[in-house]
Amino acid sequence: MKVRLPDGKEIEVASSSANGVTVLDVARQVGERLARAAVAGKVDGRVVDLAYELPGDGVTVQVLTPDSADGLDVLRHSTAHVMAAAVKRLWPEAKLGVGPTIQDGFFYDFRIEGHTLTEEDLPRIEAEMAKVVSEDLRFERRTLARDEAIRYLRGERPEPFKVDLLETMLANEGAVSFYRFGEFDDLCRGPHVPSTGRCRVSKLLAVSGAYWKGKETNPTMQRIYGTAWKEEKDLKDYLRWREEARKRDHRKIGKDLELFSFRQEAPGMAFWHDKGATIYNELVRYYRDQHRARGYREVRSPLVMDVSLWKRSGHWDNYRENMFFTESEDRTFAVKPMNCPGHCLIFEEGLKSYRDLPFKMTEPGHCHRNEKSGTLHGLFRVRTFTQDDAHIFCTPEQIEGVVAEVVGFLNEVYAAFGFDEYRVELSTRPEKSIGTAEQWQQAEASLARALDSLRMRYKLNPGDGAFYGPKIDFHVTDCVGRSWQCGTCQLDFFMPERFGLTYVGADNAKHTPVMIHRAIYGSLERFIGILTEHFAGAFPLWLAPVQAKVLTITSAQDGFARSVEERLRAAGLRVEADLRNEKIGLKVREATLEKVPYLLVVGAKEAEAGTVAVRRRSGEDSGTMPVERFLERALEEARSRHVEPVERWRRPSSGDAGEAHAY
Repeated sequence: MKVRLPDGKEIEVASSSANGVTVLDVARQVGERLARAAVAGKVDGRVVDLAYELPGDGVTVQVLTPDSADGLDVLRHSTAHVMAAAVKRLWPEAKLGVGPTIQDGFFYDFRIEGHTLTEEDLPRIEAEMAKVVSEDLRFERRTLARDEAIRYLRGERPEPFKVDLLETMLANEGAVSFYRFGEFDDLCRGPHVPSTGRCRVSKLLAVSGAYWKGKETNPTMQRIYGTAWKEEKDLKDYLRWREEARKRDHRKIGKDLELFSFRQEAPGMAFWHDKGATIYNELVRYYRDQHRARGYREVRSPLVMDVSLWKRSGHWDNYRENMFFTESEDRTFAVKPMNCPGHCLIFEEGLKSYRDLPFKMTEPGHCHRNEKSGTLHGLFRVRTFTQDDAHIFCTPEQIEGVVAEVVGFLNEVYAAFGFDEYRVELSTRPEKSIGTAEQWQQAEASLARALDSLRMRYKLNPGDGAFYGPKIDFHVTDCVGRSWQCGTCQLDFFMPERFGLTYVGADNAKHTPVMIHRAIYGSLERFIGILTEHFAGAFPLWLAPVQAKVLTITSAQDGFARSVEERLRAAGLRVEADLRNEKIGLKVREATLEKVPYLLVVGAKEAEAGTVAVRRRSGEDSGTMPVERFLERALEEARSRHVEPVERWRRPSSGDAGEAHAY
């Protein structure tokens, strides 16, 4: 059989058995070293088992090893099965849910009556996994008709959750596949590695609860997370990286630095303490400065508006399950989840000419969304937040220029925070949307042309657009290599039409403007969470809640320390004096833990000379200098919004979740 390799080369491959030519035969033809390392294959773009028989001449075959994203994904999915087998050995009554791969690893859901899994169970499960791996059991695939599979999973091997999948998600399948090794048998699409012996490098990471199919009305499952790698070194690198990321958890840092808190009285809604509010306000101040310089008009729209407005905008039909409602005087009102309908009403006031366009409107607006309690996560997923919204009304001919300006704006803002790397996605029409197919095609093509004109590389993200239009999303990369979706630029032909918005064109006729929805931070809450983790709480001087601390060596310097504090505060610095009767070493250590950028130590010599001994939180000694010289330097650093380079932690190379997953 003639087979094409990924580089275009054609080779002749013979079968090594009485059956047809398999992917493994191709690997052996290329070389035994490749065959030994192979875990799966890719035939005409589809990931398959090594035992997969090729359909005929001319197919393109890629042999996958764990060095590739797809190969590593197969290895991880197979390791999820090894973990499930270990759980079944330890708790035979356990019922299987689903076990997909995720970025950096996998998870598997179980229902175990009479036993609640905890972190203490993980070493036991890992020990049992090691036994399964040492047995080097072969993964064997077979197919059953769907009805036969249901009977099998109801009778001989009762697995009610797998039956549920067969009766719902897989109801239209004529046949389904199972993978067996040893006594373990699981409904699964595959593919898998040849045997369990390949799954030797893994680590179980956590246990959590989950709802079956993610619905709160369904049974509660117990979820085990794990990771798997090709080599022990890769696993160790990943665990070190994960620990570094864990130390940066904004929820812990936020509590330690007294930035914000969450209370059950208002779930999913942050209480900003004075230090956190300082960061929040500085971000808003920077936001306003940047928008004012670019000709944006800042507006304010009501928090609560009549439900008829949300029916008019399309939110009622496409978004109401995520909205809060209230009633007054026999009228139903909605708490705004977005600012855009209010901005349409503001644009509607007064006659607009083509000479007024682009008409740029901005609002750091307070929004509420009824997120499910199980999805809430610190500042990253909240129910109330400040959206750094802007809406730009323009002519169709201005779209590319406006998008180019937005991209330039994003570049400047992200660079100001040290985010020098981001990726771009173009998201297209989702399942729930408004407008015609022709309008969506026009909108999607406009955004694609804008990106192409800027020579920007982007990835297509089908079906993830907003219900009112396609969008460009910007994902920044933090210092530990994690990607965060922050900025967005969304093109909307429909909402202006629904609101009857018009402008007078050069032909003196009325035309409907195009509306561009745009955010840069995304939301202040989420962006502060990202910055907290990126800087590990050591915010640059202009954002730091306390920019300097004056530390006395003895109480004899209290008067001088107060005068320094007053002078710096009067000049605009956020400063505190630590006059406690404690050793200077303790004061320095505590101020360092509080991530204060500058520590100003004053003893008898400094008080007499009118100087301060300047230390940075990094431990660097900047020497002794007059108070005025320090003030001049600090003010310049704050004014310039200088950001020191942050140590980069390279995220270990890993495959994203691919085709390999459990039913």
